[in-house]
Amino acid sequence: MAVSSRTDLKTRKFYVAVFAEFVGTMLLVLVSCGSTLQGTGPVQSATVRIALTFAFSVGSIVWAIGNVSGGNINPGVTIAFFVTRRMSLVGFLLYITAQTLGGIAGAAILYALAPESYNGNLGTPGLSTGVSVVQGFFVEMFLVFILVLVVFASCDELRGDVGGSVPLQIGVAIGMCHLWGVPLTGAGMNPARAFGPAVISNNLETNHWLYWVGPLVGGMLAGLLYEFLFAVNATPAKLKGFFTRNYDAKDYDASGKRPMTNDLPLK
Repeated sequence: MAVSSRTDLKTRKFYVAVFAEFVGTMLLVLVSCGSTLQGTGPVQSATVRIALTFAFSVGSIVWAIGNVSGGNINPGVTIAFFVTRRMSLVGFLLYITAQTLGGIAGAAILYALAPESYNGNLGTPGLSTGVSVVQGFFVEMFLVFILVLVVFASCDELRGDVGGSVPLQIGVAIGMCHLWGVPLTGAGMNPARAFGPAVISNNLETNHWLYWVGPLVGGMLAGLLYEFLFAVNATPAKLKGFFTRNYDAKDYDASGKRPMTNDLPLK
């Protein structure tokens, strides 16, 4: 049976995981948004620097806390695990709260450590000239769609065709998305990463909502797509089971069926 909210609240490891999400998001904002502060030189040069910093930061942080919390450090990733019933409601709410607070803490530390002349908007993402709100929304949606698709593919334990480092795979996806998204929307692709700097720099502009809604929608769509169409055990039987009370993706084997034990279902 999938972990319930009640079980989470009784488990010490759950609270450690929530704290890890806070620390991970804080470090992500501190280091990665810090790479945006000295935006001198050609635009292409700045874009590459920012993309590489985010890629290395996410990969390193996922490596550090992946065994503790899964290394979500992004509400767009967390909501994907929630809508596919891989985490409880309490886990979803506390993870996003921890990530949001971590983003604010990271931006506050960055503000305190950076020279005043560098602070600016602390890396708060914004639409570039000529990019409409609708375009910005879909760019942010697709950025996180790509990220979550890679996360779910990397975490598919039944796959036998790929190997290597999961944090590296995720870091590469982050870098790729930033190379495309930075010149258009600033590549927020993480509501907590966008919100923290916006709060500390008092820069919650009118279009800030799209840095929440776009990534959350993209995350949900990618999670559902992979879970029920692309996953090794994706079958109509698994999709049907999703709507039952005791659904757990781990109950379905590589054939997409629920193995029987002693002639009785697992649940």
